[in-house]
Amino acid sequence: MAAQHMPTSLGIEPGQQAPYFELPNANNNAGKDTLSLSEIMGSNGAIITFTCNHCPYVVGSESRIEKMALKAKENDIGFIGINSNDPVNYESDSWPNMVKRASKGMTYAYLHDADQSIATQYGAERTPEFYLVNASGVVVYRGRLDDSPRDPAHATTSELSDAIDLLIEGREIKENRTQSIGCSVKWKV
Repeated sequence: MAAQHMPTSLGIEPGQQAPYFELPNANNNAGKDTLSLSEIMGSNGAIITFTCNHCPYVVGSESRIEKMALKAKENDIGFIGINSNDPVNYESDSWPNMVKRASKGMTYAYLHDADQSIATQYGAERTPEFYLVNASGVVVYRGRLDDSPRDPAHATTSELSDAIDLLIEGREIKENRTQSIGCSVKWKV
């Protein structure tokens, strides 16, 4: 197997402005054919989730990711998934398979980062990986959903949910950076 390309950027950390994007949306039940960061922003911000179709950590977190999408909506926070994986070497992450996954009850827009430029700008390392952005477009939390993405029964933390609560309350998110747990982003070679 060939070595995978790694992004040269260290990415966006809490306190930095979230990079703009405009990407095609594979979920025709959630938004327009193409969506930008400004279009998904709610009055309280947005959650950008780097995700995919095949990673067992994403699959194991699917119901909890949907819960976070609902919690975001209830708090006027936009929510999107972005798939940046190489669809050539990982056919399960191809556009047709993204459309198929989205059609199975996904409630949020599912964007395709075909050239991997957005994952590179953000510095996304894993799937799933979450970026909580405030209403000014500043990243206020980056990292994981909780400490057990494959098995919800073993989760002892809820970092993303806690960060949402603190953002809504207008309080400081002290634990604003955690290490994502999941599969690596599948970079093109």
